[in-house]
Amino acid sequence: MLSVAVFDAKTRLSELLVQVQQGEEFTITRHGVPMARLVAVGDDKRSEAGAQQKNCVDQAFATLANLRKDVTLDLPLRDAIEGNRD
Repeated sequence: MLSVAVFDAKTRLSELLVQVQQGEEFTITRHGVPMARLVAVGDDKRSEAGAQQKNCVDQAFATLANLRKDVTLDLPLRDAIEGNRD
């Protein structure tokens, strides 16, 4: 993995992205201290975790939709809302 300073990363971002598409990875440093990694999305383990989290959220919403599928109010929604006001 190659290192690149923040200033160089800012000025050469397009060039670095082309290299990342070709499989290269970069560590971005500030004053020689690693600050971030520039990697292709498919190579980042966090993108897999993000996909798993999205799947979990999607399942939760589907479960909620199924729970309320057959639930109805015996009165109009406006009346239900205003009926609980003091």
